[in-house]
Amino acid sequence: MQEYFSTLAENFANSAPNILTAILIVVVSAYAGIGLSRFLKRVLKKQDAEPGVSHLLSQILKWTIISLGVIAALQRFFDVTAFLTGLGILGFTVGFALQNIMQNFVSGVILLVQQPFKVGQVVNIAGFDGTVLKIGLRTTEMKTLDGRIVFLPNGDVLAQPIINYTRADMRRIELSIGVAYDSDSDVVRTIILDEIKQVKGYLETPEPLVFFHTFGASSMDLTVFFWADTALVSPLVAKDEALTRIRQAFAQAHIEIPYPVQVQYYRTPGKKTTKRKTK
Repeated sequence: MQEYFSTLAENFANSAPNILTAILIVVVSAYAGIGLSRFLKRVLKKQDAEPGVSHLLSQILKWTIISLGVIAALQRFFDVTAFLTGLGILGFTVGFALQNIMQNFVSGVILLVQQPFKVGQVVNIAGFDGTVLKIGLRTTEMKTLDGRIVFLPNGDVLAQPIINYTRADMRRIELSIGVAYDSDSDVVRTIILDEIKQVKGYLETPEPLVFFHTFGASSMDLTVFFWADTALVSPLVAKDEALTRIRQAFAQAHIEIPYPVQVQYYRTPGKKTTKRKTK
């Protein structure tokens, strides 16, 4: 009996460093997991992530770190290679079966971390213009400008070009205008430049541009470019005000914005050909 206890004490003394090391690894991993999960939750909160999403991601991070610590601690006593191999095969099988869900999940995490847009911002994603309502782990929810609610898989969102209108502090406004052929192009240009300067949110730099570019069927066509401060006015409102001002100024200066004109020829046998213009 004395020999048994002596052997047991000797084995315990030999295993004590491994036991203490394993306990230390588990404790450190537990503290690291808790600390990093809290840090991740604070980061996600600053990025206006959903509380449920923040909690889920922080818990996943915490238990992943703790699990790695436990596996490292067990490695001090026996080889866990076979266990890890089986776990890897199981994970690969589950991941392959749920690859679309996992793709959307990972994409959702990337969206929350990289934050190309936030809830409440106006964006264009996959051809949809609207306001972001929610960024989930699987889908992004947005309300389009015409009132539709769209759920976009996060994998598709991340794979598509994203236009964030809210982050742009200024936008270029484009106007297409046609004037009659007897109009003085210099006068037309001067009137347009004077009127767009009165538009709310108008920016002097970059400077506005007026280009005559086409001899149309019934008009000289031109394009106007100017920039507006999106913090003061929306692009649609700026465009509406600019067109209204230009139309009123043209009316006062007797500059015509012509209707499309067609010339029709009528030919009757034995009679003179007649011509008539229609609008």
